[in-house]
Amino acid sequence: MKTLKLVFLFFLLMPLLTLAQDNDDAAPKNPKKVSSVQPILLRGPYLQVATPTSMTVRWRTNVYSRSQVRYGLTAEKLDKAASDSTLASEHIVKISGLQPFTKYYYAIGDFTGQVLQGDENNYFYTLPEKGSEQLIRIAGFGDCGNNSINQRNVRDQIVKYLGSNYLNAWILMGDNAYSDGTDAEFQAKFFNNYEDYLLKKYPLFPVPGNHDYHDLQSAAVTDQFKIAYYQNFSVPTKGEAGGVPSNTKSYYSYDIGNVHFLALDSYGPDSKGQHIYDEMGEQAEWVTKDLKANTNKKWIVAYWHHPPYTMGSHNSDTEKLLVQIREHFIKILEDNGVDLILCGHSHVYERSKLMKGYYGMEADFNPAKYNLSTSTALYDGSKDSAPYLKSKTNTNGTVYVVSGSSGAQGGHKPTWPHNAMYYSNCDIGGAVMLEVQGNRLDLKWICADGQIRDHFTMMKDVNKADETILKKDKQLTIK
Repeated sequence: MKTLKLVFLFFLLMPLLTLAQDNDDAAPKNPKKVSSVQPILLRGPYLQVATPTSMTVRWRTNVYSRSQVRYGLTAEKLDKAASDSTLASEHIVKISGLQPFTKYYYAIGDFTGQVLQGDENNYFYTLPEKGSEQLIRIAGFGDCGNNSINQRNVRDQIVKYLGSNYLNAWILMGDNAYSDGTDAEFQAKFFNNYEDYLLKKYPLFPVPGNHDYHDLQSAAVTDQFKIAYYQNFSVPTKGEAGGVPSNTKSYYSYDIGNVHFLALDSYGPDSKGQHIYDEMGEQAEWVTKDLKANTNKKWIVAYWHHPPYTMGSHNSDTEKLLVQIREHFIKILEDNGVDLILCGHSHVYERSKLMKGYYGMEADFNPAKYNLSTSTALYDGSKDSAPYLKSKTNTNGTVYVVSGSSGAQGGHKPTWPHNAMYYSNCDIGGAVMLEVQGNRLDLKWICADGQIRDHFTMMKDVNKADETILKKDKQLTIK
């Protein structure tokens, strides 16, 4: 009787055993599992793809875990959460449904409630509403990632200059991790130097340089988008931050307040093997389309790595890539009203006056022909220092700035300084601070010792008349 019961029980259980075996066969051979070891924060957090209503938070852990960002209006009350249940060591979480230009505190961790980082120093502001004319600040770092004393000094002086003021965003002009752009170099020379000072509070919008692309050789990869630079950064490719979608991480555009930014790739090829200077290339075509679609922006700023004019550590007369950019690309930007162009690559600081139409060699520069203003634009009461003036009907003129000494620093060619540059300095490192409010744009070069050695002011639409009718016994303050 007992034998019959056992046989009967076996036949009842056999389908369940078979089902369990089938499920095991269907499972992945090497599934990602939650480690019994608590995750340790290796990188970050850092802020990406900022918009007026969203922010992306990234960080890296030593083991796979799920991702959660808790956030709120005070550090003591993080009452909302954005999560991703995917097991990952590279954590990317987008927070949506936020209010424009609002301060949010946040903490990063996983679903278990473990907090990897999050206190009163973990916060961000969303971007201002598009078109807003409130004051915005953007810091620009060129050739920063070499782990030098100069890099740390420049960083510290930017932080000191800010004080209690907020930095709406910061940008990178390439060569962000020397010498080969490997992931280890990004960790040691970029993330370790900035994460506690800038990365956790201020959203970053980078572009690559030639040293970032060296990872193609060091990692023996054939797909450029697998190099460390592209793996480490998230950028707005779908037009989610403003501008025309680029659908590539190589180049993109975005808006902050009333400023439209173009972040470009001056080194890597597009899907057809063409480059920034190829007039029929994908990037040049996209730039033209983007600029024509954004004529309603008060200011337009473009930035990339390789400068069209320099006699610092690089020579724009003899280096083929720089020559091609000058001869075949920058006219597109000038013709479409770009106000300011920022580049790195040359480990110096150089700044032109407001100019247009100069695409030749250094010896060909004629200030009477190409400078649209004789002013220094210092706007400090010194002789001939009035701001550069532009308007909706007269968009002519661009100021060119080379700022490639935020880490790497020094060196110049025999014909230094370049004839087209009003101010040049190869003796000290620095970074630029862009401040825009309404119809006024200011750029300051903040040096490693804290001094501001160059600055200029540009204004738009200043010759307009406003009529105000005052009632009796009322006052009006005119600015």
